[in-house]
Amino acid sequence: MPRLDDDHTGARIKEQRKLARLTQRQLAHLLPYSYSLLNQVECGAKPANLDFLAAVAHALRIDVTVLTGQPYVTELQQDRLAELVRPIREALDLYDLGADDTIPDRPAEQLIASAEDLCAQVRATRLRNAARLLPATISELTTAAWRNPSTELWQALASTYRTAHDIAVKLGYYDLSSVALDRMDWAAQRASDPCLAAIRQYMRALVYFREGEYTIGQRLVTAGHAIVGAAEQTREAMAVTGQLHLGASVIAARADQQSAVDTHIAEARQCAKATGDASDVHWLSFGPTNVALHKMSAAVEMRQYDEALKQARKIRIPAGLATSRRAHFLIDRARSEMETGRTEAALGSLIDARHAAPEQTRYHPGARETITGLVHLSRRTPDTLGHMAAWIGL
Repeated sequence: MPRLDDDHTGARIKEQRKLARLTQRQLAHLLPYSYSLLNQVECGAKPANLDFLAAVAHALRIDVTVLTGQPYVTELQQDRLAELVRPIREALDLYDLGADDTIPDRPAEQLIASAEDLCAQVRATRLRNAARLLPATISELTTAAWRNPSTELWQALASTYRTAHDIAVKLGYYDLSSVALDRMDWAAQRASDPCLAAIRQYMRALVYFREGEYTIGQRLVTAGHAIVGAAEQTREAMAVTGQLHLGASVIAARADQQSAVDTHIAEARQCAKATGDASDVHWLSFGPTNVALHKMSAAVEMRQYDEALKQARKIRIPAGLATSRRAHFLIDRARSEMETGRTEAALGSLIDARHAAPEQTRYHPGARETITGLVHLSRRTPDTLGHMAAWIGL
């Protein structure tokens, strides 16, 4: 059976466990998982799923990226993406410096259109191009908003900060994503936009979801509901409300709260009936299809893999769905296929995800762990799987 090198996720868990002065049995006692699974993960015989990693990180009181090894510096450098991160970090630090006299005026409608285009590029998973254009757009919008403050310019600036968060998350720079969310809140307050403020709470909740802090995540979703609930109940507000319920559903699933999952999915479905396809609202991809995708994701998070595949077979992905959501669906399906012994189908789903969104798939922790799992399960690694493993840096 193929084995990975000593720098795999299980080896990092073992190292951090020892630093915490815990035996395997002591750590297993702190987890909602068995001693046997922990032992298999540490020795590299079984991959660590994202919920397992979150639970270990929470128990050891460390950042989950310490265990995943993100960011993937070598692959990022090969793809020439690492060099694009520093300019984004610098642009995020301009927020309180006022207007830059070296930046010429550009019509507000052009700047707003640039912010919208960046959102579209991220949803199409063109991360490299979006990351390249983002710093200049943030700089221009920051100066424009200080020179001629308006709701529309502050909203557009908040949108670029949200794009910075999205790119940072997809590349594994979670510290940078938190800074971007703080900036988004700063701009949303100046725009007096409750929907943007609620979306920011939703994104903060997902940060804690990744870290295994489900109670804090649920509180942030509740805070988001309070913000949007006090606003005028427009279609936009309804879509944001529905998306908050979808975020709450996967957090509840990770916390193994089936009844809460069912409640949030039902509430989101009601919102989707009222809004229809609301992909045009803040680039949330909200609508009936996204409700179905989150119901499947919740089943995956609760390790109900047969149920997740049953749901996956019923989902018909519309042509207009954001590429990022399509790729996420394929990665979820691949995990479920691997966990139910359908290894060839799992590899096929990952190949489809790579074709649809190569940059997103290469840096997605779920895709990497599933490929790792397939390597462990294969007595002889097929050429296609070998190529995929090499491509993600195993």
